[in-house]
Amino acid sequence: MTGLVLRAAEGGEGGFEAPGPASFDLPPVFSVAGVGVTKPMLQLVLGAVLVFGFLYLAARKRAMVPGRLQFAGEQAYSGVRNGVGRDIIGSRDFMPYVPYLVAMFFFILINNWFAAIPFIQFPTFSRASMAYALAGLSWLVYNAVGIRKHGFLGYLKLQCVPSGVGVALLPLLIPLEFFSNLIVRPVTLALRLFANMFAGHLLLILFAVGGEYLVLHSDNWFYPVAGVAAWIMAIAVSFLELLVQFLQAYVFVLLNATYIAGALADEH
Repeated sequence: MTGLVLRAAEGGEGGFEAPGPASFDLPPVFSVAGVGVTKPMLQLVLGAVLVFGFLYLAARKRAMVPGRLQFAGEQAYSGVRNGVGRDIIGSRDFMPYVPYLVAMFFFILINNWFAAIPFIQFPTFSRASMAYALAGLSWLVYNAVGIRKHGFLGYLKLQCVPSGVGVALLPLLIPLEFFSNLIVRPVTLALRLFANMFAGHLLLILFAVGGEYLVLHSDNWFYPVAGVAAWIMAIAVSFLELLVQFLQAYVFVLLNATYIAGALADEH
């Protein structure tokens, strides 16, 4: 976030320039075949490596009396497996989807928590394209699950035709159900994650650069006091953001499990 702070604080004529969406447009770190590789791209790779490494090391030495790493891995795995997979999808069908849900939860969580890790300090999914790509993957998974079980036309009927509704209402409800279940879902799924990460980090930048400007670039004795207060608020918001980042990872995976359960259901 240091780079963002410096860029946001540099006003055009020496005045304060509030941070905005441009503060999230990071320049490429390097290029490959003319394609710029940005910091969020590298964070996605780093997040995947860290998730794989954590789960692999936690499961490598499976002992009856677990060590700290195995215990942490088992608790985290069990939380997603039982609290999300089994409770939402159902005890009969949930197991094949547990690896996907566990991997997705930790992948989102570590990428969200990158915002609080020194020298990274940027939530990957504060870039809309990253969040929409992840929601697109979810869309492919739960629709593929439904089509595999019910067939294409059967799944389309289950998603678009509510049961127990009179024939007269179907011309109205079928288009609404189609757009709601098959078009709007990935958009809202991505938007929720992106908006929370973007807004939270923007607030942190505002407190940081606002405090810096008040402390260093004002000649009124009161402004430095307000600047220090802004920095204290930034620290407080950082702790609150840790909770928000965890909850957003949980909600994203919870909704994925709900969509998979809906795709597997025999009734709309």
